[in-house]
Amino acid sequence: MDFATLRRAGHAPSLLAALLYFDVSFMAWVLLGALGAYIGDELGLSASAKGLMVAVPLLSAAFFRVALGLLGDRYGPRRVGLLSMSVVVLALLAGWLGANSYGALIGVGVLLGVAGASFAVALPLASRHYPPRHQGLAMGIAGAGNSGTVLTTLAAPRIAEHLGWHAVFGLALIPVTLVWVAFALLAKEPPKPAVPARLKDLRNVLREADAWRLCGLYAVTFGTFVGLASFLPIFFHDQYGISKVDAATIVAVGAGLGSLLRPLGGYLGDRVGGTTVLTGAFGMGAALLLFASALPALAAAAIAFPIVMAVFGVGNGAVFQLVGLRYGDRIGMLTGLVGAAGGLGGFFLPTILGSTRDLFGSYGPAIALCGTLVARRPLQARLAPAGARV
Repeated sequence: MDFATLRRAGHAPSLLAALLYFDVSFMAWVLLGALGAYIGDELGLSASAKGLMVAVPLLSAAFFRVALGLLGDRYGPRRVGLLSMSVVVLALLAGWLGANSYGALIGVGVLLGVAGASFAVALPLASRHYPPRHQGLAMGIAGAGNSGTVLTTLAAPRIAEHLGWHAVFGLALIPVTLVWVAFALLAKEPPKPAVPARLKDLRNVLREADAWRLCGLYAVTFGTFVGLASFLPIFFHDQYGISKVDAATIVAVGAGLGSLLRPLGGYLGDRVGGTTVLTGAFGMGAALLLFASALPALAAAAIAFPIVMAVFGVGNGAVFQLVGLRYGDRIGMLTGLVGAAGGLGGFFLPTILGSTRDLFGSYGPAIALCGTLVARRPLQARLAPAGARV
């Protein structure tokens, strides 16, 4: 990876701003997942209630990603990014000072969805500053802000052990505020599209088969990644009886691998084609999920799930290499649309895992279902004809 060439090819401060903004946004977005075991114990929640609680920010983000994608195309990703971080500050204040019931936490989760919608701002900010030949790597670097999930899963449980889970929301205000200032100083509005996106344009793009294929692919890659990042701390604590901190540490390994390898997915997509990378990622991910559905010994599960997250981190980068290549002129709109599909995928995974545990007393069937769905997706990945189309 020639980072010196990449730096000269575009606006490096904006790429850094996109990475930082994405990183702290993801840090805030998955807070309920990292704290789910603590909140669940304090409020006496069932597995399905915990699953819904950690899934609400993922569902909310699906809506806000479309909205921010359209707004970013019209008003610029820098302006929209500053506004979205202001909303996240309000969500963190509410979680710190006022979330004392399950209903209040659901409300906080809805607002935290704005943080998850950062995708629709960070990636266009990075993409529009760079030429087509660097799309995969530039968007992969910006998308490595997934690493915010690592910070949360490592730090949040440890802070909660000593200060309580409310304090975690308050302390999260510090990095979010600092990055708000850095983003304002570093980010530069990229060139606007020749014609700003409208709702009519969104309806038109939804008639295109490639848009639906990309949404389906990302619903699996990102949905699996963020769904596991949100629910696995609860899963490992409930299933294997390990401490909340140890459970979160296992998940942090997977989140870290998936985030670090996302740029590799974009880079490999630039070199050998995103569909080729995705076919390999789906095959490996399906096999690992089907293995994990047998609920093996802790050591095996602690290896399998982080590798699954790493594999789909590569897949995330490959999907957006295809998005940048196929829809470079409508990148804001497609980032919001495809990102929304990823949020929907992430919403269903924790919800199904929690409900399955309550209904059948086991997480295995839901994990097996996920593995089966992943195994089918490579057939769609191979539909891409030669050239830029998916």
